[in-house]
Amino acid sequence: MTSHFLLGIDTGGTYTDAVLFHETDGVVAKAKSLTTRHDLAVGIAGAVDAVIARADVPVSAIGLVSLSTTLATNALVEGQGGRAGLVMIGFGPDDLKRDGLAEALGSDPVLFLPGGHNVHGNENPLDLTALEEALPELSKSVSSFAIAGYFAVRNPAHEIRVRDCIREISHLPVTCSHELSSKLGGPRRALTTLLNARLVSMIDRLVGACEGFLTTRGITAPMMVVRGDGALISAAEAKLRPIETILSGPAASLVGARYLTGLDDAVVSDIGGTTTDVAVMEAGRPRLDADGAVVGGYRTMVEAVAMRTYGLGGDSEVKINDRGLVAAFELGPRRLLPLSLVAHMHGQAVIGVLEQQLRAPHLGRNVGRFAVRTGVPDHLASGLLPLERALFDKIGSVPLPLDQLLTSTSLKATLDRLVARGLVHLSGLTPSDAMHVLGRQNQWNAEAARLGLALAMRMRDGSGRPIAESVEELAQKIVDRLTRQSADVILAACLAEDGVTHLDPTKSISIDRALRRAPGIARFAVSLDRPLVGLGASAPVYYPAIAAMLASESAIPADSDVANAIGAVVGQVRASAIVFVTMPEDGVYVLNGAGETLRFTDEQKTFSLARERAIEVATAQARLNGAADPVIAMDEQIDAPEIEGNRKLVEARFIATASGRPRIAAD
Repeated sequence: MTSHFLLGIDTGGTYTDAVLFHETDGVVAKAKSLTTRHDLAVGIAGAVDAVIARADVPVSAIGLVSLSTTLATNALVEGQGGRAGLVMIGFGPDDLKRDGLAEALGSDPVLFLPGGHNVHGNENPLDLTALEEALPELSKSVSSFAIAGYFAVRNPAHEIRVRDCIREISHLPVTCSHELSSKLGGPRRALTTLLNARLVSMIDRLVGACEGFLTTRGITAPMMVVRGDGALISAAEAKLRPIETILSGPAASLVGARYLTGLDDAVVSDIGGTTTDVAVMEAGRPRLDADGAVVGGYRTMVEAVAMRTYGLGGDSEVKINDRGLVAAFELGPRRLLPLSLVAHMHGQAVIGVLEQQLRAPHLGRNVGRFAVRTGVPDHLASGLLPLERALFDKIGSVPLPLDQLLTSTSLKATLDRLVARGLVHLSGLTPSDAMHVLGRQNQWNAEAARLGLALAMRMRDGSGRPIAESVEELAQKIVDRLTRQSADVILAACLAEDGVTHLDPTKSISIDRALRRAPGIARFAVSLDRPLVGLGASAPVYYPAIAAMLASESAIPADSDVANAIGAVVGQVRASAIVFVTMPEDGVYVLNGAGETLRFTDEQKTFSLARERAIEVATAQARLNGAADPVIAMDEQIDAPEIEGNRKLVEARFIATASGRPRIAAD
């Protein structure tokens, strides 16, 4: 492959990063721009235009564009996403109780249809009557559909028929469970499919915005997206399977961390605006979670890095309990737009309100907080209840103070539902504001940050005293709290990797004494056995103190602020296919998975065809994902025990994995 410039883009909750990378020279230029959720192309344009200008290279020299994003991860952590209709084929209401499916479904509609298949791919009759009757009205209240069929991984025919019916009548996006996973476990596969359906519109907007921008700039290079396991897929495939982009940003950061530090063994912690992501790297590779990624409290069937994601970041909500006790500071998991950021964007509309609230004789319940629309397309606001619609209509593109918006206590729950749908942003006090007051960050409006802290400082503790003597003291306490909570989540992740799941750092007196370096006759200590790599734009201001608290070596690479964008362009395409062979009766072999179900009477012939199908499907998917020249690796798992002297085939699995570097434009 000839030498090219590669453009890496990472769209996070707060910033969009861009890096121009040369195959032999490494990072040529980097740039940042605020992520603009109302129109993602604006933030992408700001970062990419800046990085191309700094590198001073023609766009024709760019051979590949690769995108990583935390938008899907953030949406699941914050409980956001579109309203989806779930269709269960061959399942019953009791199946919703498994794997957290009912909790994840919430108030979204679900429809049960007769049908499905057995373990050998044989069908129970499918009846579409209930679906055809419900679709005309149901289509008006959802933005997408998810379909999960009983044993669909062995025979997807019913899922495909239901998908075609929904598309013909509703013209809405549809996700089938067999397209996402070949693992058994219907309810968890249904959960994964439901989450995928909720993310379709969000990722479609992101990829579409990026593609549209590239077209306007004359960049014709292939576009890739980072999956949660660090592999790359084509943009077209990412639109169909957005659930695979959960942990995309963190996975890219691990690939970037390995490139930037050269460390084989490390604890990698990436702090963003919304989340902190922690993973362990050994022998130069991140550990993969074989059971499926856990995000937002849900275990999915998506293979991803063994990354633990916590709702803690620079833009986390600062919560002080009702008594105003400083010891009760908690951060997150919800992300707020920092006051310094919203004032940077809207100026006096925010500053004037904060000044007025500060002059008021009494401190209201919702002072220092604002609501503003996210700017998502109108069709994503479908299915709002009358009270939700009325409140939504009051909120515009200019931040509205909550003390004016919430005229009754009951409206707070309504506003929270709008936030959960991703329709409204809340703005308030965050650690980023504290950093602006302390002079350790300066990119936004420090005056608004100071006013927000001054309002919070008027709160009293249990003894009636101010919770801080100055805004600087309060800012430092907030930053100290972030340092401690970060140390707690890093320790929790490392203990879990060590198999210690019963010890919670936030509740352990011993760990608390160790982290505080508490004096005493009996002293406790805790540390990591490898360096702590800090990534993210704010890593240099937070992670030296976090590493010191953990008595560990700190490694913060020079380009830690764009590690995700770097990781996006140095990865590989990878695709797998699994084909199963079972023996329902003596002398009969059933081949299913990755295609139609076939029956044979010769075991070796069946095995040979299973290998061929797995290789063919994996190769085709890798090429569809954007691989230039995929290389095949084969894994065979045959369960055939001897029973009373006779060999009995229970199941054989033929797993083909195709991998390779993505196609480059000039190639």
